[in-house]
Amino acid sequence: MNKEKDQILFGGSRSWNAADWTASDDRVRGGKSQSFLECHSSTGRFHGNLDIKTLGGAGFASQRTTGEDRGWDLSDYAGIVLDIAEADGKLADKRYTFILKDELLPRNPDNGREQATISWEYDFKPCSGESSLEKGGLVFVPWSGLKPTYRGKEKEHADPINLETIKRMSIMMRSFFGDQEGPFSLTLRSITAVASSPVEPGRLERGDAASATNSTSRWSRYTQSFNLALSSWRICGLALLATALYYLHRNTSPAA
Repeated sequence: MNKEKDQILFGGSRSWNAADWTASDDRVRGGKSQSFLECHSSTGRFHGNLDIKTLGGAGFASQRTTGEDRGWDLSDYAGIVLDIAEADGKLADKRYTFILKDELLPRNPDNGREQATISWEYDFKPCSGESSLEKGGLVFVPWSGLKPTYRGKEKEHADPINLETIKRMSIMMRSFFGDQEGPFSLTLRSITAVASSPVEPGRLERGDAASATNSTSRWSRYTQSFNLALSSWRICGLALLATALYYLHRNTSPAA
């Protein structure tokens, strides 16, 4: 990462501060998931428990930045880099979500709850297709990879994100429609706005590339096997048809 142009937002040379973050879990909807951010001078550990039984397969636990008057101008940057120290011990197959908001509305005067706005989300696996994160890893979140959602559903025809007025950042663990649940732990060294993509790709990008290559390779093998089997069946079918036609012709032909 370019040390002169990149902007460290949390961690790194700036100590993690618990006052910068607050929980935003599914308890506001009657769920039982719970998250925490355990701050140390060099790391911030996002951890907790994701419960999906209470809400029938749904559930989320997240930590978001505090303050409704905070703002970041990230328009001069290419994306965000999450510098990850460790994820879920040696089992790094869980998916997390990094979220940005460029708009916050006043709270609902009737119930005091925050009104919904568009969230810009990026799903990632801290370590995909590689060994554990004993030496750490980077996940690059490009602006083009963010998808707009509204109340948990993808928002079509949304206006582009306004990078000049980023109001909030969040890290979330969610069920992905019942795919994952239980304890989770993601330890971050820093969250940094970067002027260009890191020279060392994030583990997500390497993992996705490897996954895509493996998937393509598997599909090719499946296709080749299917075509080979189909060819064999065609040959057998043609042979059976030829035999049937021969005996049919023989039995219906007048005697010599």
